[in-house]
Amino acid sequence: MAAANKKREARKSLHQPGWVTLDGGFAARQCVVQDLSSSGAKITVEDDASVLAGSLRLAFSRDARTGRRCEVVWRRGKSFGVKFVR
Repeated sequence: MAAANKKREARKSLHQPGWVTLDGGFAARQCVVQDLSSSGAKITVEDDASVLAGSLRLAFSRDARTGRRCEVVWRRGKSFGVKFVR
């Protein structure tokens, strides 16, 4: 019953181009940020998302120094969900 009461954070639909980079700032690849909340995002990549590491950085520019650190929490084909970490 507790799970039914758990509220999901409001997600904002974006469909905006973005970049994911592996930890260390290399291997930047383009993605589309489908939606965004204060705690995470849903992202789609051109090819199979399974090659993405568990820990990465999401940015809206190719500069690896920008963006937010995140961890992959689920994968479905070319889409995956991330939660933001500090």
